[in-house]
Amino acid sequence: MKYDHIIIDEKDLKLLKTIITNSHKNKNRNYYSAIKRLRKELEFATIISRDAFPDDIVRVNSIVTVQMATNVIRSFQIVPPETSNVIQDKLSILSPIGLALVGCAIDDEISGQFSSTITKLKILKVLQN
Repeated sequence: MKYDHIIIDEKDLKLLKTIITNSHKNKNRNYYSAIKRLRKELEFATIISRDAFPDDIVRVNSIVTVQMATNVIRSFQIVPPETSNVIQDKLSILSPIGLALVGCAIDDEISGQFSSTITKLKILKVLQN
């Protein structure tokens, strides 16, 4: 990781803590794995104000371009669950990919089980929205 740990702002931290608190309601194995990883990373996360937030870090509403292990390049926006829409490339922060990317930076590589197989993603670009 570029910053050795995830960096997050106060607003996103509050949202993620709510998600973790309510995670027991979701029995999906991939989701559970993403929550477990997120919980561990939040223990060491750096919390900063939105005004001082680096532009290269993924947060809620960021538009992220990633390269998959298959060399496919995809762009999508990480959004709150109520505004997610796969057709519009708006990926819920509650999705395993969304949870894995929040707090990570350009050039970070993330491995995880995002579908039926373990996948590796590399963050190529982050735009703040």
